[in-house]
Amino acid sequence: MQTAGTVSLFRSLTGAFLAALSLFAAGCASVAQVTTISEDACRGTFQSALASILTAEGEKPEVAEKLVSHAVSILSTGLVGPRPFLVSSPSGTDYELFVQAKKSGCLLRLYSRQKGFVRYSNNMTYIQTRPLPACACAG
Repeated sequence: MQTAGTVSLFRSLTGAFLAALSLFAAGCASVAQVTTISEDACRGTFQSALASILTAEGEKPEVAEKLVSHAVSILSTGLVGPRPFLVSSPSGTDYELFVQAKKSGCLLRLYSRQKGFVRYSNNMTYIQTRPLPACACAG
């Protein structure tokens, strides 16, 4: 048997849950695909942004350049679609990134890195973010 207090508590908890769910959904980033990566300006911007992220994370510049070249060649095929992608370094660190389409333009975001059994993820404020001003992207 339900009392008025039980129903009121249930409605309050349901309302709080729905409010939290809508805030969570509003904070979710939509993953996009760079549609102009075959153009020189965009490719250069993307390469610089990814190299900047990798060197900021401790990769040697020459290693970062090789990783960037490999990632761009795969992303240039257009076959991966709008999804996160992985960059695996010989240092043993795996980097998970994605492109986000915003009104202000495309953003390259690093949201996770793993070395061995140690994983760090931040999908709220992200680990690193770089703008891609010369690129167009779509979800």
